[in-house]
Order: sequence, then structure tokens, then C-alpha cells
Amino acid sequence: MGVGPDKAELIKFTNNAVFRLRQVPVVVRIAGSTAVRTRITKVVRVAHWLAGHAVSAVRLLPDVVQPIDVDGHLATVWQAVPPVGPPSTGADLARLLREIHGLPPLPDLPPWRPFDEIRQRLAEAEGLTDNEQVWLFDRCGEIEQAMSTLEYALPQGPIHGDAFVGNLIPGPDGPVICDFDSTSVGPREWDLTPVALGKLRFRYPGDTHHVLSDAYGFDVSTWDGFPVLRQVRELKLVTSVVPILRSNPRIQEQWRHRFDTFQRGETSATWTPYR
Repeated sequence: MGVGPDKAELIKFTNNAVFRLRQVPVVVRIAGSTAVRTRITKVVRVAHWLAGHAVSAVRLLPDVVQPIDVDGHLATVWQAVPPVGPPSTGADLARLLREIHGLPPLPDLPPWRPFDEIRQRLAEAEGLTDNEQVWLFDRCGEIEQAMSTLEYALPQGPIHGDAFVGNLIPGPDGPVICDFDSTSVGPREWDLTPVALGKLRFRYPGDTHHVLSDAYGFDVSTWDGFPVLRQVRELKLVTSVVPILRSNPRIQEQWRHRFDTFQRGETSATWTPYR
């Protein structure tokens, strides 16, 4: 590419280390765990698939063979979106989800298997006690069993997999969607669950959940399977950072709060985003 790492700005460090290059409008995502590295080729295919159907999504940097492998570290390189435009809304997310849900399936798009990802992260966890790790593995089995009995109300098909307003980037032509690590074929109820949980757990201002539900045409929180998908989402939010728990001290206090309240079944406890 002819671009060096000078003055790279760290945007986020959870599952991926995400950097914005200040010399050029480029964003670099470096896979931070085995679970993410195993999906990076799929992320590239999904990005090309969305671009081919003109979905408003982040675009890979053209003319670069991706993913990039540097001494075993896998990365993808993206065109930066100019940070302009009004804040994204639940209606924006609903529109983009309807676009994605209506696409013809991408060949070989994997099925939605959230517990494979969770168990892989737990297997490479750092900073957990043995008892914490065992409890989380056991909880995986319990929730997975409950999920196996669900009867879904919506047809299955392509899903984003981690759909919330935080994965929309306001741009000059409207918001674009990003983060395709969890894109798969699965229940569309899952794509509506993160915002519904955000209303319950994160207490975000406004009512993004009902705006999304009204615009999409389905309120997942009133579906009888929602309590189970809520637990799946909460388990993912607790385990998502365990591979870097010791490496990133900034997330440890919030992780501890999430784990303790999840373990105690305190469904009304408020969580905050990792910083």
C-alpha cells in the first residue's frame, strides 16, 4: 500500500485492534484472538458480497489482497468513512437490516453457531479463575439447550450477527454498517436482539428499540423466545473480551461487573460499553 504506521490512532481494542491512519483515509483492523482470526476470510467475502449488492456498508481498500498476514498477525484494511452526518438511528438500522435480510445468500456463508464462538473464546481466555471458566462453560451448555427448543417467528436467512446502532457509522451519504465477524445464516430475531437488550441493560438515552421495531415491523421483545436470546447475547457480551482480559486493563472493571451480575442473575443491573 505504501503507507506506514506512523501516527496511527487506536480507535478500539476489544475483539479486534482497530486503528485509523492519519496520513490517509484508511482504517486497519487487526484480529485480536483465534476466534476472530478464523473468521477473517469470511469477513472479506461478506464485504465484497455487500458491495456487490450496493448495500450501504464499509468498503475494503481496493487493489489490496486481503486479509493481510504480517508475521502471523491477520488484518483487513478499509476505506475510512468521513465522520460527518447526523447520528444513526434505529430506523437507519432497520432499513439496513431489511436490505441484508433480503439479499440472496452468499454461497458458503456459515450457519449461526454462537456457542462455537463463545467456547473458542473461553478456551483461550486469560485472567479467569478456573471456577469462572468452568461456570461459563456450563452456562453455555444450559443456554444452548434452551435455545434448541425455540420456534422462530421469522424466516431464517442472511443475518448481520451483531446488529446495533454502534455498528453504524454516520457518513456523508447516510450511515454505513460495519463489523461482519458474526455474519452468518440464522434467525432474523437475533439481529433484533442486541438493540432490545441495549434498552434493558445499557439504558441508552431515547428508545432506539421501539424505533427499530416499528421500522422493521417486528418487536422481538414480545416474542416468547426473547428471554433465551437475551441470555445468549448477555453471555456473548460477558465472554467477548476474555481472550484479552489481562492484556487490556481498561476493560477489567466493567468485565468484572458484567460477570458478577450475570452470574447472580441480576437482570436489572446496568452495564456500560467497554472503553
